[in-house]
Amino acid sequence: MDIKITSSAFQEGGLIPAKYTCDGADVSPPLQWDTVPEGTKSIALICDDPDAPMGTFVHWVLFNLPAETRQLSEKVPADKILPSGARQGTSDFGRVGYGGPCPPRGTHRYFFKIYALDAKVDLPASAR
Repeated sequence: MDIKITSSAFQEGGLIPAKYTCDGADVSPPLQWDTVPEGTKSIALICDDPDAPMGTFVHWVLFNLPAETRQLSEKVPADKILPSGARQGTSDFGRVGYGGPCPPRGTHRYFFKIYALDAKVDLPASAR
């Protein structure tokens, strides 16, 4: 089952506004997704850039979101553990939380992916 993820801040295939990049406030964009499969125990999110010069660059790792979660508000704090109990991993920027697009040159693609998991992830906050 594919889980469709959208943002009210930009269209699929469109440019991500500067507010959500290193050229702006570098805050996470608002995200929404549709239903997840029955039996989902937790949700994970990964945002990455497959066009980075050294290979895929991870911009955000978020896991153990409660299964009933269907959205993330703009500007998720860069805390290791969120009030919901969700944990954030360390991005390829070397820090916890969201790190927006910041390509060294050219236009890159960024993929926000949602995963419905049948268990909680047994990793510490700030895992890579």
